Amino acid sequence: MSGGKSMPDVKPKAARKASPSWNDVKAKLTDFDRAGLIGLVQALYVASKDNQAFLHARFTLGRDVLKPYKVTIDRWLWPDAFKNQDTSVAKAKKAISEYKKAIGQPQGLAELMVFYCERASGFSADIGYQDDGYFAALVRMFEQSLQMIATLPDTQRPALWTRLAQVRRTSDSFGYGVGDDMYALLAEYGVDG
Repeated sequence: MSGGKSMPDVKPKAARKASPSWNDVKAKLTDFDRAGLIGLVQALYVASKDNQAFLHARFTLGRDVLKPYKVTIDRWLWPDAFKNQDTSVAKAKKAISEYKKAIGQPQGLAELMVFYCERASGFSADIGYQDDGYFAALVRMFEQSLQMIATLPDTQRPALWTRLAQVRRTSDSFGYGVGDDMYALLAEYGVDG
């Protein structure tokens, strides 16, 4: 070809296909018999603690299916300063998201959200942690907690509201308007704070 330009390589349609999707996996699963499917789930189970937590929650196995999610929240919201650990709002929130995918029971979600608020406010109060993004995430989770609690039966609400009122009292000294925002949210939901 003249002019020094070459034709671009054109890949066949099959080679241009994006990475595998759920539909591809689902198509392969149709080839499995019961034993093969159980073997696959077993392999996934032993592959990671996250998979184990997911399956335990999905099938409501064990005494406390929330424990692994709480451990993750605690690690990322109340890190060990002596080990030079950082905080990560995203990783703490991911634990709640993972529980929601596994089973997503409103009572469990409300418990994890309130626990998040308790750990975040407790850590800030304990070491004097001052971070605008951390506080903004705390207030957002506080509001989401109230929204989730509102979906629960009346008998389950008071204990969680009491815990959030304590979070608000702990957060009064943080600055950034955290305590004021929480007080306004409690009032909006008719909770004494």
